[in-house]
Amino acid sequence: MEYSKTGLLLTEQFEGCRLEVYQDVRGIWTIGYGHTFGVNANTPPCTMDQAAAWLTEDIQSAADSVNRLVKIPISQNVFNSCCDFVYNVGSGAFAGSTLLKLINENRLEEAAQEFTKWDHANGQEVAGLLRRRLAEQSEFLEP
Repeated sequence: MEYSKTGLLLTEQFEGCRLEVYQDVRGIWTIGYGHTFGVNANTPPCTMDQAAAWLTEDIQSAADSVNRLVKIPISQNVFNSCCDFVYNVGSGAFAGSTLLKLINENRLEEAAQEFTKWDHANGQEVAGLLRRRLAEQSEFLEP
C-alpha cells in the first residue's frame, strides 16, 4: 500500500516543519518534519524543499515497514495511522508492539486501544503525543 494524502496531512500536522536543527522532547536532534537520520547539533538549516524531500523519504521508509510487518489485508485508514505511528516511534517499536500483534490477529478494535499507551517520552506523559495518538486512533477506526 501507499501512504495517502490524508495520512501525509496527519504527519505534517503533528510534526510541523522547523528549518533549523532542534532537540525533540527526548533530546534527539531533529530538523524539517521530524527528520532525525544523520542530524546533529551542527546540522545546518534546511530549505522547505529539503524538508519535503526528507519527509518523502522518511514516510516511504515507514510505509515500507508497515507493508512488511502487517500480515493481513488492512484498510487505507488503518495503513495511514500505522505509517504515522511508525514515522513517530520507529519501525522497531512497532515491530515489537502489542498494536502490531493485535492487527495481525485481525483484532482491530482491540488494536485501536493500544495507540494511547504510546503517549510518553522520558517516562513523562506528553500532551502532544496523546493528541497525536488520539488522531491516529481516530484515523484507524474510520470506516
